[in-house]
Amino acid sequence: MSKKPLIETNPYLKDAARYLRDLVTTVSSSTAIETGARPGTIAKSLPSVPGPLPVKSPRRSAR
Repeated sequence: MSKKPLIETNPYLKDAARYLRDLVTTVSSSTAIETGARPGTIAKSLPSVPGPLPVKSPRRSAR
């Protein structure tokens, strides 16, 4: 039995606009719980098109 990827079988992931809306809602509400900021403010600061996150180099410890 061949398995299809989740992106092809989950109706919520097939609709790109709905997926992005739900992703922004999830991230902003979770971040609001952790930071105490308002979810609307966080949602506005998120990119409108998801993409890879910038890679930050690790900080060196001061000795």
